[in-house]
Amino acid sequence: MYAVIFRAKAGQQDSQYGTMVAKMRELAFEKYGCIDFVAVTEGDQEIAISYWPTEEAIREWKSDSEHTIAQQLGRDKWYESYLVQVVEVKRAYKFNC
Repeated sequence: MYAVIFRAKAGQQDSQYGTMVAKMRELAFEKYGCIDFVAVTEGDQEIAISYWPTEEAIREWKSDSEHTIAQQLGRDKWYESYLVQVVEVKRAYKFNC
């Protein structure tokens, strides 16, 4: 399993932002096999972690034409900066989840 960690400093997030986030989340799950997605915001900082079955699924998601538009809008108006990290989950364990 792989995870994509997205950390961002928010810019101007308008009503179009919320609509796009919902659309991208739905696309990730339905078309690309995203396993889980969690996001939190504190002040102007946002972190989102999505979990994926393969690196190929992540690459396909990144290059999706709708996602490419969302990425450009993010750079143009919704984020001041961001960092994306793709990591392999080597071990996972849980308690009462």
